[in-house]
Parts: sequence; structure tokens; C-alpha cells
Amino acid sequence: MAMQKTGRLELTWVGKYDEKVIEPRLLLEDREKSYGDPSNENMLIHGDNLIALQALQQEYTGKIKCIYIDPPFNTGQAFDNYDDNLEMSIWLDLMRDRLVLLHDLLCDEGTLFVHIDDANLAYITVLIDEIFGRSNRLYLITFKQGAATGHKAINPGCVTTTNYIIMVAKDKRLWNPNKVYTKRNRDTRYSKYIKNIDSPYSQWEIITLTEAFAIANGITIRDARKQIKLNPTLLDDFVIKNAASVIHTARPDIKSVGKEIQEKVHESSGNPDTVLYLRREGSPDMYFIKGERILFYKDKLKNIDGELISAEPLTTLWDDILSNNLHNEGGVSFPKGKKPEHLIKRVLELATDENDWFLDSFLGSGTSIAVAHKMRRRYIGIEMGEQAYTHCKTRLDSIIDNTDSSGVTKAVGWEGGGGYHFYELAPSLLVKNDKLPIYKINPEYNFDMICEAICKIEGFKYRPKDVFHGYSSEKRFIHVTMEFVNAAYITSLSAHLAERESLLIYGTKVQSNMVLPDNIEVKKIPKDLLEKCVFESEVR
Repeated sequence: MAMQKTGRLELTWVGKYDEKVIEPRLLLEDREKSYGDPSNENMLIHGDNLIALQALQQEYTGKIKCIYIDPPFNTGQAFDNYDDNLEMSIWLDLMRDRLVLLHDLLCDEGTLFVHIDDANLAYITVLIDEIFGRSNRLYLITFKQGAATGHKAINPGCVTTTNYIIMVAKDKRLWNPNKVYTKRNRDTRYSKYIKNIDSPYSQWEIITLTEAFAIANGITIRDARKQIKLNPTLLDDFVIKNAASVIHTARPDIKSVGKEIQEKVHESSGNPDTVLYLRREGSPDMYFIKGERILFYKDKLKNIDGELISAEPLTTLWDDILSNNLHNEGGVSFPKGKKPEHLIKRVLELATDENDWFLDSFLGSGTSIAVAHKMRRRYIGIEMGEQAYTHCKTRLDSIIDNTDSSGVTKAVGWEGGGGYHFYELAPSLLVKNDKLPIYKINPEYNFDMICEAICKIEGFKYRPKDVFHGYSSEKRFIHVTMEFVNAAYITSLSAHLAERESLLIYGTKVQSNMVLPDNIEVKKIPKDLLEKCVFESEVR
């Protein structure tokens, strides 16, 4: 097929528009592998993620709040679990097909996170812009995954210590993330202390932070400096404990503040020895001295994972979560591919709340759904390799049994419980005849599976009731049969239809040249199914 001209800026490659409609497969639960509380909706799917994502479309389109994917970077780094050295056009096809499906699954308020390295950052960004719209791009996160040490630091030139996470919204106008803070070192600008904070503000006595530390410990200022130099954490702990009294003064930008604040700054400059107070309705009150505003360290403290610490709002540089020493996390080994649980925790904190749906279609070792489980999100995880059993399932089972104490377990207060359903992809509905170049129904399918599969292919919801096997609307139904469909058979089905209701019939044997009512359509298996999609296709 020739390349199509779209009139817009986009990536093009040979074969980009050679699209095939892949057969949407059934998801078959393996009850022996499902684990824990069966009332949970969580899903672990083993199989090709393109087929699995297509299988999810009917039930989950527009329902997923957050998607994180860490696809193969396609850099040929001897990745044991995936083909990580594809020809570029193949990799672009692979990613585009999956991004289209992921876009459909996201809810309108949803967020997509794509983890990638610098080699293919530009390519994947353009693909995302094509599918999601450039206006919906949110941030490019720089993730520090290591340090400039070891053998990689020997070679000349720059040492690569980072990769990237592209954040994009389904609809930026509706995107409403949670406020997230990160731990930071003590802000040393806060070097003053209000000695008598409980007194009226007009009587406040301001001293140095070192002097306050000395008084609190009953030592001289000289000894205080020695102790702090030998063990700086002593002062850090003191600041946290007494944050309401620790202050920093800064002059407001006169041009950017309101008239009321401007006046108070000028008044304070003229009365340098007096603390002035400004009450503000609906906003934090302000204190001033010597023409500067008094800033309190308590306002820089946040409760993170149950600990009151110095913090700042989340930035686009994530340099506080290193990917080293992960070999024991989750109780599974996954060289070169395991991501830190704290990274996924941050993603989920930012873009989801409890009970929201989360999806990862490149599970790897299962880190993302492990964290989603601990953080009480509903999740869908997809993995095609054996690690679906050896890593992902093993990891989830230990979390449910509360035998995994690694990663974010303590931080989120996880104590076990929950459950998930394990699914395999069903085989193709139609297979080629062994002797003839024709298709037949797969003998592994029973009648119920046939009905469900045909409903999925035609876009009907599979809900067997009376003579109908599903519906696409309140007035449109489907019926599947292995019996001979003739005029009498159709008449018997017509009796179950109310006014303005219509019926689609699928049968293996159909009388020719029948005159059909206007509200009934008859299709034949397998002929008409073959026109809907590609069966037994090779999916990359």
C-alpha cells in the first residue's frame, strides 16, 4: 500500500498505513493461577500485548485512569526477555499500534507515562503527538537511574546516568493531578530562630539558629558549632522538631504583590525593630521585619510516608530514586529491566487515587502492578514472556500473602490481602483446514466460546438471555447457532423481537435466497467473519 499524505507533520515509514484488523481474542481465566480474594477485579494477562489490548477494548475503553509503559528501548542491549534490536520501522509499527489502543483505553482525565531512553526519545515523542495531540503533552521527566561510577565511567566523553518519562494527558483540559512533594535536604537559608514564638508577635526575639541549638542543649555556641560540624543531622533534627520557630526573611517582589503588601513592606522598612502583622482573608497571614517577610520552616515540611520531612513540590528532575540495589526488590531477579517500586509509587501518587484503574502492557518483572496492588489501585497487567508466571505472578502472590517486605511496602502501610484473576489469551476462533485452503471453527472452542468470540468480533456485548447471545444497543441483538437457518427458524426468532428491535444471526448453515424481514440480518460462519478481521495473523 502506498504511503498516504495527511497534510500534517508526522513520522513516516514504509508500511505505516498497511493496517490490518486483528482478530479480537477472548480472555480465558486460569482459575488455578488466579490468587487471593476472587471479588477483586485485578487482572494479570499472559500473552501478546497487542492482542490483549484489543481484547480489552470492549469492556475497558475510556475506563483506565493511568497507564505506565516501559517498552524495550530497541538499543540492542542484550535484553534477555524481549527482542530489543528490531529494525526501526518494525519498532515504530509496534509502538504506534499499541499507543493507538492505549489512547482508547484511557479515560478523558487519564495520564500516559512512557519510559524511554535518549536513543528513541524523539521518535516516540512524535508518535505520541500524532496519536494524543501535541497540545496534550504534559512534561518530559528526566529520571536519574544511576551514578557516574563503574566501567561506564572509564570511557571518554559523557557518562549516561539518565533516561526519560514522557507524560501526556488524554485531554489536558480535564487533567487534574494530585500534589506530590519530594524529600530534600534542609534549606540552610532558614538560619534564624524566634526565641519566644508563643509570645505576642510584637515581643518576638530573633536569634541565630546556632544560638537556639546551643540554648536547647545547654552548651556554648562554640560547642554547638563543633557538634554540628561533626554531625550535621543534629541540626537537621532540631530544625524539624522546632520548625514553627525556625525562620528566613526575604524581601517580596514589590512589582508582583498587591498594594496591601507593598504598604506593609514600606511600613516595616521604616520601623526596623518592630514585627508587623498582616491579616489576609482566605490566604496565609504574613509577618514582616526590616522590610522583609518572615518565612517559617514549618511551611516547608510535608508528611511523606508517615514522616515529617523537608520537602519541595515535585519537579521534572527525578534524581532521588536510584535504580541500583534492586536485585532483591520483589523477590525476583530481572537484570537490566527492573524499575524501582518507588518510581511507580510516584507515578501512581501523581495520577491516581485509590480504586482507580491502572494498566501496564509491558510488565517485565511486574514492578508496576506490584506497587498498584500495595497502593490499592485496580490494575491490568500484560506480559507475553514466561516471566508472567515466574516473576509477575510470584511477586503478586507474595504481596497478597504479606511475605514481601521490600520496596514501598512499609511506606504505604501494606499488610497483605487482595487478589487477582489470571488470564490467558484464547486461540484464534478460525483455523485453516488441515487438507484444504479453507477456514473452520477451532475445535478447542465450545459453543459458549464461539458465541462470545463472534460477539466480540461484531462489537456486541456478550450477555446470553433467552434466544439472544448479546446486544449492541437496547434495540439491537445477536443470535448464534450451529443449526440450519431457514425461513421457519427465522420466523421463530422473530417472535422474540419487539417493535423496532433488530437481530443479527450468525450460522454455519444458511438457506440461500431467503426473503428476510427488514429488521433481521443473516451472516454465515466462517465467510462473513473472515471479512471482519485477520485470523491466525502474526502479531509483532
